[in-house]
Amino acid sequence: MRRDLFDETHEAFRGSFRAFVRAEIEPYHEKWEAEGRVDKAMFRAAGEKGFLGMAVPEEYGGMGEPDFRYNVIISEELQRANVIGSGMCITLHNDIVLPYLLTATTHEQRARWLPGMVTGETMGAISMTEPGAGSDLASIRTTATLDDGHYVVNGSKTFVTNGLNSDLVVVAVKTDPEQRHRGISLLVVEEGTPGFTRGRRLRKIGLHSQDTAELFFDDARVPAANLLGEPGTGFTTLMRNLAQERLALSVSAISGARAVLDWTIAYCRERTAFGSRLSSFQNTKFVLAELTTATEVAQVYVDHLVRRHLAGEVEAEDAAKAKWWTTELQQDVVNRCLQLHGGYGFMQEYPVARAFLDARVQTIYAGTNEIMKEIIGRSIDSPARGDRG
Repeated sequence: MRRDLFDETHEAFRGSFRAFVRAEIEPYHEKWEAEGRVDKAMFRAAGEKGFLGMAVPEEYGGMGEPDFRYNVIISEELQRANVIGSGMCITLHNDIVLPYLLTATTHEQRARWLPGMVTGETMGAISMTEPGAGSDLASIRTTATLDDGHYVVNGSKTFVTNGLNSDLVVVAVKTDPEQRHRGISLLVVEEGTPGFTRGRRLRKIGLHSQDTAELFFDDARVPAANLLGEPGTGFTTLMRNLAQERLALSVSAISGARAVLDWTIAYCRERTAFGSRLSSFQNTKFVLAELTTATEVAQVYVDHLVRRHLAGEVEAEDAAKAKWWTTELQQDVVNRCLQLHGGYGFMQEYPVARAFLDARVQTIYAGTNEIMKEIIGRSIDSPARGDRG
């Protein structure tokens, strides 16, 4: 399908990043999958090539290009190469962590953290989920008490992407445990902070090379200068940035669906059964027709939202709609494409098998799809909606 979302500069960036994936990720992906984490040398190489912190202002070492389309290209190319697990350290760093350090920081904080975020010397992570609190962020129990210029942090976090490799973590804490949403603040916890330890690497059914871990805080002393924004504003900041996070997941989901569909079409053209190409059977044609149409329609919608995001016009419910729809579509595409592969689809050496496992979490993280429907439903029921469509 033809897309007019990108110009020549974007496509040049795509070519450069595709070459980077081919040289720096693909040869090592199987090794990292087995080890459960990537070599941070790859991440630093991404920084050297200009694939980290593109939105960071030039005064802090970045490109000064707050153009989300570069982020889109990175996600698309990682899905195309079927190495999303190894590349997620890049997408999480750019799409999800970086906005907090661009929008909720002082000049001193930006000068301290952003240069390393651009070069790859500093890998970021964000930590919200706890063993007893997932989508309901107001229920988090990790506390931070101000004491002599430091916040004393106690609690634990789980399901932290980049949990082992990260150098700084944006942590959601309760600075006022008596409050729910209004008691949440954000602290940047850096590697080497006394009382801050990392737990085990969590074993997942997919995305094996993307390190996911537990974090523990036992009277961890974090400088008060590491607070993002004002105390009690953390929930508002999280909600503001979750829109881009969910849009980024939509980009990843539709890119993954299209990649699997392309592999499956090629497979069906080559594979024979009963003396005929698999693609010649009516059932195969109908399945591929349905999936091709659905992915093209979804791609147009996601591209539309990317344009709106560039203009600062994407609302929480827009991102929720995209995240819900595209991740559910991705599940359908990978499942039905795996079926068309027959027994080979169950073999891990076939890309569709890995995509099937890697894609499963998409409907869960960044807020489950059930929560996405709740957000959409609330917006429909809101009197402030008016005539907005």
